[in-house]
Amino acid sequence: MFRKKRSSQTSVVGLELDPGHIAAAEVSVDGSITLTRGAVAELKPGIMRDGEVADPIALAEALKALFEEHQLPKRVRLGIAHQRIVVRSLDLNAVIDDPKALAAAVRAAAPDHIPMPMDEAVMDFQPLGVVQTPSGMKSRVVVVAVRREMVERAAAAVQGAGLQLEGIDLSAFGMVRALGAEQDGATLYINVAGLLNVAVANADGCLFTRAAGGGVDAIAQTLAERRGLTREHSRQWMTHVGLQTPVAELDGDPDLVAATRSVLEEGVHQLADSVRNSLNFYRTQENSETVERAVVTGAAVDVPGFVARLSDQLAMPLEGRVVDSADVADAGRLTAAAGLAVAARP
Repeated sequence: MFRKKRSSQTSVVGLELDPGHIAAAEVSVDGSITLTRGAVAELKPGIMRDGEVADPIALAEALKALFEEHQLPKRVRLGIAHQRIVVRSLDLNAVIDDPKALAAAVRAAAPDHIPMPMDEAVMDFQPLGVVQTPSGMKSRVVVVAVRREMVERAAAAVQGAGLQLEGIDLSAFGMVRALGAEQDGATLYINVAGLLNVAVANADGCLFTRAAGGGVDAIAQTLAERRGLTREHSRQWMTHVGLQTPVAELDGDPDLVAATRSVLEEGVHQLADSVRNSLNFYRTQENSETVERAVVTGAAVDVPGFVARLSDQLAMPLEGRVVDSADVADAGRLTAAAGLAVAARP
């Protein structure tokens, strides 16, 4: 969304900042996006807080180490997600074809819909085409606004790592591009990783997105605190225990197996509440569309039975999905980064 001048080089790495990890992806595009190379590195607690950069210097060091270890290209397109990012779909009062006139109309209308001082915000928009409304034909746009300080801290970390920043996008937009938008009706996208990132999109683009605290990392942290484990061991136990196989049939310490299953059940219940709240908020918007289907991606797809249990909690069918990959591991956590490697439509 927040574009910089294009470079003559061709390879751009999609880079997603998650509270618990950083993910970098290279892709090929031939009708659809295919992940060709990816790298994920865990972040120490405190570097990111709910998606916002808390320690730019430490983040820069982590990024530099990741890119040097995996010999990744230095040009990156950054994805961010945070509860304070505002995304609104607006219907302007007329059909506007001229790009400059459209930009001026968005600037005039946005302050009535963006709950932050515009002089403290970075704002961009994407046109979604012309739509028929009860009051006539209108130009529809999706507007994104984020506090300038948040963007500046993220950009400082990327540049401090010696990387060339090609642009900044929303992680949710990358997720939608990686998984592909359906041609009919709106789709609910749910990325469960360090954050819960929810989006609604149709064939024209992303209509709504909202990030919330919690996610797989929060579940792992709860288990770690209750059982005195490291976060890495907690994640391993979550994958081993899952939500599918009866507890009595699982190997391992029975008490730890039971505790892991209990924490997973609690976590899915809390995530379902957050998804439901976001979807209900979207439905209150004047130009909201009916959601026809829903997909889940992120680290959660690696936990057996997680998607099915979340589907039960939400009382709606969910499909676990990750970006197409050429035998690249950890595709769930790399899905949004893969979509970020591809530029948004102008």
